Amino acid sequence: MAGRLQDKIALITGAGGGIGSETARLFAREGATVIVNDLDKDATHAVVETIRRGGGTAMEAMADISDSAAVRAMFGKAVRKHGGIDILVNNAFANFRDVTLVDLAEADWDRTLDVCLKGPFLCCQQALPIMRERGGGSIVWVSSVNALFGFGETAYTAAKGGLISLARLVAAEYGVWKVRSNVICPGTIATETGMRYWRQFPAGFAKLKEMYPMGHIGTPVDVAYSALYLASAESAFVTGAVHVLDGGLLAGRQLELS
Repeated sequence: MAGRLQDKIALITGAGGGIGSETARLFAREGATVIVNDLDKDATHAVVETIRRGGGTAMEAMADISDSAAVRAMFGKAVRKHGGIDILVNNAFANFRDVTLVDLAEADWDRTLDVCLKGPFLCCQQALPIMRERGGGSIVWVSSVNALFGFGETAYTAAKGGLISLARLVAAEYGVWKVRSNVICPGTIATETGMRYWRQFPAGFAKLKEMYPMGHIGTPVDVAYSALYLASAESAFVTGAVHVLDGGLLAGRQLELS
């Protein structure tokens, strides 16, 4: 039985761990050839080898997505080796926690926006013409609930909000090329990096979970399956959409029922 992404070529940024690596493995199981982008060479190699051992097809793509020359080279290599790109998942991010707007260093602001917003812009510049030649494609943008509600994390919040606006612009302007563009806004996700942070603050983590009506935070698998839906033909009439994946966080706090 063919997978939901059979014979598709998917490039996933920030795929060395967390949401990106889970998405890469899932896409490969569903029949896609996966181009795994990250700056961590060992992590990227590990994801690719895991996919290959499982019978899938994957390629390493080491590149800083905030560097236009590196992005051009990455897409060029993908086209030469695999013929094109059908799916782009803009997942890579950078974040500096617990820094207020007043105290945020300009360099940290710049780096966060470079990775979270400029990088997806550069990747789309390369991907869109390729997708047009192939008769269409799907771009999935991993934003955050921070883009929809004031949770702090100044630069990250600003970048993720910009990501939604850019994604919707792509949906509006490039639908004529049969390119779909959709956003996922996850709540707190139990990635390796995130849990490493929260283990330092167990009391804070307990309070965090209480904010979620479902009583727990999400997993990378949750986001990966949302990305799979948006990348596949199952969402053929979905574009410009913002999918909130937050266990009810933005819906409100639960009431005490007796």
